[in-house]
Amino acid sequence: MLVFLGCKNKLSKKEERFEVKKQPNIVMIYTDDLGYGDISAYGATAIQTPAIDSLAKDGIAFHNAYATAATCTPSRYSLLTGMYAWRKKGNSIASGDQPLLFDTSKPTLATVLQSAGYKTGVVGKWHLGLGGKGGPDWNGIIKPGPLEIGFDYSFLIPATGDRVPCVFVENHNIVNLDPSDPIKVNYKEKIGNWPTGSENPELLKVKPSQGHANTIVNGISRIGFMEGGKAALWDDETIALELVKRSIGFINANKEKPFFLFLSTHDIHVPRVPNKMFQGKSSMGPRGDVILQLDWTVKQIVSELKSQNLLDNTLIIFSSDNGPVLDDGYHDQARELVGDHKPAGNLRGGKYSALDGGSKIPFIVRWPDGKNKGMTSNALFSQVDLFKSLGKLAGADTSKYKDMDSQDQLDILTGEDTTGRESLIQESFAGPLSYVRGNWKYIEPLEGPKLVPWGPIIETGFEITPQLYNLGEDPGEQNNVALDYPEKVEELRAALMDARKGLSYTMFKPKVE
Repeated sequence: MLVFLGCKNKLSKKEERFEVKKQPNIVMIYTDDLGYGDISAYGATAIQTPAIDSLAKDGIAFHNAYATAATCTPSRYSLLTGMYAWRKKGNSIASGDQPLLFDTSKPTLATVLQSAGYKTGVVGKWHLGLGGKGGPDWNGIIKPGPLEIGFDYSFLIPATGDRVPCVFVENHNIVNLDPSDPIKVNYKEKIGNWPTGSENPELLKVKPSQGHANTIVNGISRIGFMEGGKAALWDDETIALELVKRSIGFINANKEKPFFLFLSTHDIHVPRVPNKMFQGKSSMGPRGDVILQLDWTVKQIVSELKSQNLLDNTLIIFSSDNGPVLDDGYHDQARELVGDHKPAGNLRGGKYSALDGGSKIPFIVRWPDGKNKGMTSNALFSQVDLFKSLGKLAGADTSKYKDMDSQDQLDILTGEDTTGRESLIQESFAGPLSYVRGNWKYIEPLEGPKLVPWGPIIETGFEITPQLYNLGEDPGEQNNVALDYPEKVEELRAALMDARKGLSYTMFKPKVE
C-alpha cells in the first residue's frame, strides 16, 4: 500500500512531497480449469490442498469472485488488458498458431507495473497468440509477444499442453531448438510423417475421447500437426517442475527490486500427466493427482519467497481462469473416478458454461502484512479489476486509463470493502453474456445446444428465453424466476445492452426478445 507522509519541514518545493513505503512484490499464481469446489479451502473433502489452504488461512478467501469468461483465452486477455475480451472480435479460444491478440500500442497490467518500477515476468501457459499477422515464426525470432506488451521476461507454453508445438518459448526463441531440425506446424492438414492418434492409436499412452487425435508427442496425441524440433520437445511429466524452476529463477534474478511474477500453471488442464511424485497419490486418477501437483507448485513458490526473506513483502494472488471440466478430450478417468467430489462445488455448469460454474472461481489474496488474515469475503469481484487495482497498489497513475472495464477495487482486495462491485459481466464459450448485479443474475437468450457439443457433459446454460436467478437464495441457479420478476429482467437486460455498446460477437444467433 502507498503511505503518504507530509514532509513540509524537510523537503523543498522542488523535492518530492511524499515518501512511499516499499512497493510489495506481486506473485500471481493463475491456474487452469480449477473449479470453485476443487480445493479443500473451498470445501473439497476428497482431496486436500494444504499449501493453497495456507494462503487462505493467512489471507482472504473470496467466495464471490469471477473470471470474466468460462474459457481461458478471454479470461487471460481481460485480466491483462482491463477490458472484457468480447469487446474485440476474435478473442475466443486461441488456436495454437494464433497471432498475438494484443494491440502492442495499448497498456496492459504488465506495462502499468513496469512503469511503476516493477520487473515483470510471465512463466507458463500463454494461449494469447504470438507473432504478427502471419503468426509465429517458430524457427526464428518469435515476436511480438509478452516482451512487447510489458513483460521483461517470459518462459511460455505457447498455447496449451494439448496443442502443438510441444515446446517452450523463452523470450523470443524456442528453447533448445536445433537449427538443423526445424519445426513445422500446421493446423489445417497433416504435414511430415510423425504418427498421429487417429492413424496410430497403438502408440498412445493417453487416448483421446474427442478430438485431440493429431500428432503424437510423448505418447499423447494433440490438436494440430507438427514435425521437427525433437531436441526442444517438452516432457509432460516435468512441465510443473520446469515452471517452478523458471519462476524461482525469475524471483532470484529480480529480488533486489519490486517484481511481478505471473505464474500461469498448466495444471489442471488436459492432458493431465502428473510427475511420478504425484502419480496415483489421489483417489481421483490423473485429475486428482495434478491438483496435488498444483498444491506442490504453490508450496515451492511460497517456500522460495520465505527462504529469500521476500514473503513479508510479497502479495500473493491465487486464482483460476475458468471453471472445471472432467472429460475435456482424453480418457483419463476423471469422470469415472470423481466419486463424491464436486469440482464446481454447489454451482451449476462448468467450463464453457454461461452458468456460474463456468466463471465463478477460487480467488485468494495473501497480504504481506497479514491484512484481514483468515477472512472470508463475499464481495463481488471480477478479475478484470486487477489491472487498475494492482496498478494503484504499485503507485502507478491509473487515472489516465479511461473507457476501461477495469475498476479500482483495491479496497475489495484488502478486505476493507465487503460489498464489492455493483455489477459484472460473464462470457460463455459461444459468446452469450450474463449480467450480475448484487444477488441477481440475468442470462441473455440464445438459441444453442443445451450441452457443450463436443462431449464434456456440461450444461451450456443456453435458453431461448431470458433467465433470471436470485443468487443469494439460489446459488445453484436451479430456479429461473424471469416470469416472476419481469421488471428486474428488463432492468438487467437494458443494463447489459448499455454495457455492450454493440461490440459483442456471438457464435450462435440470439433470439430477439
